[in-house]
Amino acid sequence: MMDWHRLLRMGVVCMIGLGLMTACSSSSSTPSTVAAAATTGGEAGVEGYRLASGDRVRVTVFRHVDLSGEFQLDGEGFFAMPLVGEIQGGGLNSRQLETEIEKRLKDGGYLVNPQVGVEVLNYRPFYIIGEVNNPGSYQYVNGMTVINAVALAGGFTYRADQGDIVINRGGSQGPEVEAMLDTEVLPGDIINVTERFF
Repeated sequence: MMDWHRLLRMGVVCMIGLGLMTACSSSSSTPSTVAAAATTGGEAGVEGYRLASGDRVRVTVFRHVDLSGEFQLDGEGFFAMPLVGEIQGGGLNSRQLETEIEKRLKDGGYLVNPQVGVEVLNYRPFYIIGEVNNPGSYQYVNGMTVINAVALAGGFTYRADQGDIVINRGGSQGPEVEAMLDTEVLPGDIINVTERFF
């Protein structure tokens, strides 16, 4: 039987998830596709990071400055590029997005042998809730761990159970991972620092 502590934690995570889904209510994506696009692939870390709404990327089309630029993915994971129009970046990693743009430029007859580079400029934020002094959303920094996230959130409260920290990978719909202070944080993660009872 589940104790009230775990029920409370699940309720808070669900409320954050509902808030995020409401913010993206203009999207025609179903919750399952939003969750799939938000999954970062914890085993691969940031190297396997899949883009989602709110991410900002720099696209470089070599020898074609007029086609290059910085783009932000909209609520449905799309962005518009010169010549090729709208591209679905959500759910792809940077290498897959490079391949997709190259294919669109070649198939459209715009370039014979396009070479494209994609760099993620701004990752979507992570969230930290529970027993920290300043819970909320924070800008993700590559290489971040749980202890870095806690420091950004003003440190632990006196009630924090530092041995019971849970991460929902990629958002409220993502898998739940038991975390330690040196566990890697990924963009979109929800970190929950639980309360101790003694």
